[in-house]
Amino acid sequence: MGTTLNEIALQLKNSDKKVQLIYAFNGSGKTQLSKKFKQLFGPQNVDSNADEQVEQPHTKILYYNAFTEDLFYWDNDLDKDIEPKLKIQPNRFTDWILKDQGQDINIITIFQNYTNPNLTPRFNENFSEVTFSFESGDDENPGNLKISKSEESNFIWSIFYSLLEMAINLLKVPDPNDRETDQFNQLEYVFIDDPVTSLDENHLIELAVELARLIKDIKDSPLKFIITTHNSLFFNVLFNELNKPECYLLERFDDGSFDLLPEKGHPNISFSYHLYLKQILEKAVNEDRIEKYHFTLLRNLYEKTAVFLGYPIWSDLLPDDKQVYIKRIINFTSHSSLSYETVPKPNPEEKRIVKFLLEHLLNNYGYRKQEEQHG
Repeated sequence: MGTTLNEIALQLKNSDKKVQLIYAFNGSGKTQLSKKFKQLFGPQNVDSNADEQVEQPHTKILYYNAFTEDLFYWDNDLDKDIEPKLKIQPNRFTDWILKDQGQDINIITIFQNYTNPNLTPRFNENFSEVTFSFESGDDENPGNLKISKSEESNFIWSIFYSLLEMAINLLKVPDPNDRETDQFNQLEYVFIDDPVTSLDENHLIELAVELARLIKDIKDSPLKFIITTHNSLFFNVLFNELNKPECYLLERFDDGSFDLLPEKGHPNISFSYHLYLKQILEKAVNEDRIEKYHFTLLRNLYEKTAVFLGYPIWSDLLPDDKQVYIKRIINFTSHSSLSYETVPKPNPEEKRIVKFLLEHLLNNYGYRKQEEQHG
């Protein structure tokens, strides 16, 4: 039996660690954990106009998660289809950073660094909407365009990053009386849930390095950081840049409970995606806690291994004498579409299949046996 997200949030809050880095699959509760953590600071910090999405910049916590993106939505100009606009819901977060602090130019610079120097956002006069155009350098008006979902995520992250960078630069001034504003004097935590992981690898590494630089810039401050991600590359870069921060795995069980597992090994052992799958499956087999979703993880592990070894399809790695049967079982348990097909607990035969297939993969395709547990 695991624990609740409320208890995990409290554990994170009570920690004295500067940085807590959490790896988890999508759907494991990362975003909900960020909300639970924010709620520890009381409802008085909630911006009612933002539907609990972003804290005021003068409270004890700044956080970025999937709900941050809900502050932005598209007006696609369906009638004329020529003027798509990214609308900004009225909220204290963007009003403060854009209207009060005038960070629009800095936001545009950050955004163009991660996308394209010619892709240009333009805020309207009251910062209630943004249009985008691709500037070619000549006098011709290129017209507005609707940017991709990943570019939109980049843009929203650029706004948050601009705020975070400004807050840290202010807090680096040791005497609060010498700071330009007291808005961040009470800031205690920054919670970041999966920033822009739709970036290509080079830009994702750059983002991780820049984020780590900000954190290291304020190493003498009591400000603490909690960062969650499902991206192993982003995790590994942060791990190395931050000189081995406190690391965890967030795991979600079928009964709705969770577990936050401390990890102290090198990230390329503990958090490489396929090795993390291997670790979860071995734990489930050893503790006889195999659930239906472990078939999905097992298939994923076979797929990752096949790609790495150059096999055209993952089923080529299955035992020859049982290939058709076992493939059918894995497809059924990981891709069931009808509600009456879904049974919460696997039967004994299905448990044996998970154990057998895991051992077959590990014993036959070059996985190094771990002689000691990470401690």
